[in-house]
Amino acid sequence: MTHILRSTAISIFIGISAAAMAAVSVDEARQLGTTLMPWGAEKAGNKEGTIPAYTDGQVKPPATFDPKNPRMRPDPFADEKPLYSVTAANMAQHADKLSDGTKALLQKYPGFRLDVYPTHRTQRYPTHVNERSLKNATACKTTQGGLALEGCYGGVPFPIPKTGNEVMWNHNLRYQSPSYVARFRSIMVDAAGGINVQSDIEIWQEYPGFYVENNAVLSPTDPYWMVHVDWIGPPRKAGEKLVLIDYMDPIKNRRKVWQYLPGQRRVKLTPELAYDTPNPASGGAAVMDEATVFNGGQDRFDFKLIGKREMLIPYNAFKLFDEAACPEAKRYLKGHPAPDCLRWELHRVWEVEATLKAGSRHVYAKRKFYFDEDQPVVGASDNYDVAGKQYRAVFGLYFPFYETADQGFGDATITFDFQTGAYLVQADYARGDFRPAVKRQPPRFFTGDALAAEGLR
Repeated sequence: MTHILRSTAISIFIGISAAAMAAVSVDEARQLGTTLMPWGAEKAGNKEGTIPAYTDGQVKPPATFDPKNPRMRPDPFADEKPLYSVTAANMAQHADKLSDGTKALLQKYPGFRLDVYPTHRTQRYPTHVNERSLKNATACKTTQGGLALEGCYGGVPFPIPKTGNEVMWNHNLRYQSPSYVARFRSIMVDAAGGINVQSDIEIWQEYPGFYVENNAVLSPTDPYWMVHVDWIGPPRKAGEKLVLIDYMDPIKNRRKVWQYLPGQRRVKLTPELAYDTPNPASGGAAVMDEATVFNGGQDRFDFKLIGKREMLIPYNAFKLFDEAACPEAKRYLKGHPAPDCLRWELHRVWEVEATLKAGSRHVYAKRKFYFDEDQPVVGASDNYDVAGKQYRAVFGLYFPFYETADQGFGDATITFDFQTGAYLVQADYARGDFRPAVKRQPPRFFTGDALAAEGLR
């Protein structure tokens, strides 16, 4: 594998001018495919051996996996036992590996703990995504003060990030699957431990930059994320619909959101569904731009790259949404999900600190982000109010599609609100589905006209 990556890297870099305006120099980019993976992660493990070297990433489906029922993915690591557990009593020994939010949960809830399992680097990328990521190293750049992109291909935009904005772009443009569909619920557990279903949705998502045939440089007017959502329940939400599109240059091409409300029988543009607008699927426990840990435009904060560190984060979250292993009544406890249902692993993460810009409005004055070096959907954020007090903590969860060759993935987000004691699980698919789409939707599917046609039927 290393030989193939090195050969690909050399072939791509031949003929590229060292004077090209890009994120890194040609010489620095030569690390990709040798000491660094094409997406920028360190190939080697850590010196302690607690983070392994990257090998292939492929997860072998367990014997209990039924290809005829691919939505049910049994935990491929079910036989593993925790290496150790972190509790409030011993958290000081592991403090350098914990986010502030994790520490706050350990301190606030005596029953909360981190069961730490062996680390598995399970992210894989298709060949065409790796090749485009290598090109991006010397071609892709930010414009408008880091808020937009130019000259980028459909791969990891900045495999060797130099700024906080570049790390955030790597997260927003993460490889998931060119097109996938899902059925899941968003569940808010209130301060008393009550389980409240906030939404039950069917969702189609497409990332046009990752289409195999899309080899061209992406235009600032090109969308990088297209979403179509249908609410199936609960009854008060059933029949609602939404389309959302984000663009490569979100300053010149603002997020487009169309919403259909059955009571009004009409489709309306709702661009305010962004930033710190309450997430309609959260029950007031989360805002729009903390879906998937961070989501949308970066123009209200200054993002500073702190560096890379090792951190304990949720990873390979198969067990949490396994109805047999963790039935709903067991997995959602007062204050936090059941520790028995969560898997934590040690991974290297990029750390970014965000500070609210002068004159900008947001419920958070400061934020810290931590994104996994292999798959930047995984990670955490600590969010603070104007008084400097931690308001919420968010954790991104991830479960690779081990039945596919490119091993795309599904993801979920858990948001803890320290002010109210409630928490939100967005994308509980235990009674639903998460899978790559067999067939892509036509462009019209992601328009307000499509919502109008569906809603009036």
